[in-house]
Amino acid sequence: MHGSRSANAALVDALLSPGSLDEAAECLVFPPFVYLGEVARLLADAPVGLGAQNLCAEAPGAFTGEVAAGMLKDVGCTHVLVGHSERRVIYGEDDALVARKFAAALTAGLTPVLCLGEQLAERDAGRTEAVVARQLDAILALSGVAGLGRAVVAYEPVWAIGTGRTATPEQAQEVHAFIRGRVQGHDASIAARLRILYGGSCKAGNAADLFRMPDVDGGLIGGASLKAEEFLAIWNAAAEV
Repeated sequence: MHGSRSANAALVDALLSPGSLDEAAECLVFPPFVYLGEVARLLADAPVGLGAQNLCAEAPGAFTGEVAAGMLKDVGCTHVLVGHSERRVIYGEDDALVARKFAAALTAGLTPVLCLGEQLAERDAGRTEAVVARQLDAILALSGVAGLGRAVVAYEPVWAIGTGRTATPEQAQEVHAFIRGRVQGHDASIAARLRILYGGSCKAGNAADLFRMPDVDGGLIGGASLKAEEFLAIWNAAAEV
């Protein structure tokens, strides 16, 4: 819940300034709902994609205050976050609801960016793989492995978001490899091409080391995405790996 019309315009302008981007890496921005249409216009014909931060699991109807997947598609989104840790932790979205949102995104022709991750107590209890497996299995049960073939996965350790703590590259790689391996148990081809992003306090200073890990395919950037210089440094680090 960041941004304003002026701040959004300044950020997009910085991203699109000549020489800023290395198009060897793909990039999307995920503004709040109210700015999607305007940011879509700012990004017209630019090498930057557009996604939304959330969606409703229901088809269009009497669900006041909600936003349907088809509406996101209509304003120019190609992607949508599903199961972000803040939706799970603050708003109580359980695995079943996340799975329904994932399915709704696919039905509308959007690419869901499925967020998975454990909280600090779960990591300390040695339950990281069990938690991530449970979250992933809910998707597999409803949409099948073919659904993951049309999606992106983001591992976001909740204990490393906004805390200044970051999983080491080796810790991130361990969980990313676990995710890919679990998908491989269903379909090796889909697992091999599945993009798995890291989303826990990724910033300019650690991005390159994270992205060098064999199963870390990019980043889901939070606070650092609000600063153009920092975000561009991360983007370019992804392009150079």
